[in-house]
Amino acid sequence: MTRSQAHAKLPGAFPKPTAQVEPFVEALGFEDALRFLDAFGGTEVYIPENPKGRGEVEKLLGREKAKMLAGQMHRIPARIPTAKAWRARAHRSKGLPVVEIARILGVTDFSVRRYLRWVTPPSDPNQPGLF
Repeated sequence: MTRSQAHAKLPGAFPKPTAQVEPFVEALGFEDALRFLDAFGGTEVYIPENPKGRGEVEKLLGREKAKMLAGQMHRIPARIPTAKAWRARAHRSKGLPVVEIARILGVTDFSVRRYLRWVTPPSDPNQPGLF
């Protein structure tokens, strides 16, 4: 899947994947990439090319998605990124409250608010540009 195809598959409300998150979104889709990063972010993970049903990644994602992710391993570091700012924006786009996002990320609600402050609201296609 190309980068433009991956972005085209994202629903409009979801945040654009950062460079470190993009391989996961391309291989797994938005929802499964978010679940994977929530579960394994910050840890070293080995994903076999031919999963046998015993691994934690396969239990979380299923055999086919685990194989798709294994195909992206040349783009993924051994230690899975935490991507806390992107995950905070992603969970917020799903409508979760700040305190619940803080619990998921293992940070304070203040940190979540700081992550979300960097978000610019989506532009309105009906609003003409000034320049």
